[in-house]
Amino acid sequence: MGEYPTRLPHRRNRASGNEATTSPARERWPGARNYAALDLGTNNCRLLIARPANDGFTVVDAFSRIVRLGEGLASSGHLSEAAIDRTIAALRVCSDKLRRRRVSLARSVATEACRRASNGRAFIERVQRETGIRLDIITAEEEARLAVLGCHALLEAGKGPALVFDIGGGSTELVLIDAGDPVPGVLDWHSAPWGVVSLTEATRAAGGMDGTAECYRWMKDQVADAMRPFAARLPEVAAGRRLLGTSGTVTTLASVHLGLSVYDRSRIDGLIIPAPAMRQVSNDLARMDLATRSAVPCVGRERADLVVAGCAILETILDLWPAERIGVADRGIREGILRRLMHGVGL
Repeated sequence: MGEYPTRLPHRRNRASGNEATTSPARERWPGARNYAALDLGTNNCRLLIARPANDGFTVVDAFSRIVRLGEGLASSGHLSEAAIDRTIAALRVCSDKLRRRRVSLARSVATEACRRASNGRAFIERVQRETGIRLDIITAEEEARLAVLGCHALLEAGKGPALVFDIGGGSTELVLIDAGDPVPGVLDWHSAPWGVVSLTEATRAAGGMDGTAECYRWMKDQVADAMRPFAARLPEVAAGRRLLGTSGTVTTLASVHLGLSVYDRSRIDGLIIPAPAMRQVSNDLARMDLATRSAVPCVGRERADLVVAGCAILETILDLWPAERIGVADRGIREGILRRLMHGVGL
């Protein structure tokens, strides 16, 4: 969804009462080091460089690019040369930023595409040779925990368990948390093997047609089957279900809901949207053909072919955890990594 601003907006941490600062880290922390977190997903390559500030951090630099590393993976079982070339080009930009910002401590992670690909390890080795970046292929469980650690502060206040979800390119992580403490406890988690790239490609392979209700129902059925074991374990909650989502899908849909002409993180990160409104946006986009979706601001050509899969995943999550509202987070794995590196916190 574009790059971060150079400084995070002033926001109170709802879980712990801590505040992020908008003051330059150089003034408040004259000896502060630069830290970095890089998240290479199935669809995106994202880098965040920051310095400590109180119990949070101030962003120094950022980078985000859609690379579609997992394109074609569902049918071939391996990362294509074209996808690898696109990704390494983006990682070279990240490597240059890491050097120029004199980052002293960094962690770079790769997720579902590299976990699944037969040449995932070979790709990791090539990245290190050509860019100097050492990527760790993390488990789905660690991916889920990092996402929660990075965004849980935006969860609505309340009692009882809450559900945090991360719709990725190759998988979707669901984490049931006890959000009563500054750092929440994980009650249960599940990784479904459907993300916006993998579900889109599977739909095409099954002969799905763009903009049809039948195609959209098929997508939701596949996701529901993958999430059924987790749904069976979810506790009964009489009322007040809390739901928080982090990913390009939820931030894109939130932008469409607000009618933004261009993406504005300051209006999206921390937004609370009625669930029926998000369902309506999802159904509206799913009924459009590709050309019409491409013309929707904040969707555009880069996301137009993938956003319907994201809509289907989101609606399936709402079916299994019928919350009245959805919290939207434009933060996640990178912020979770930075919190661990800087402050030693973790799930």
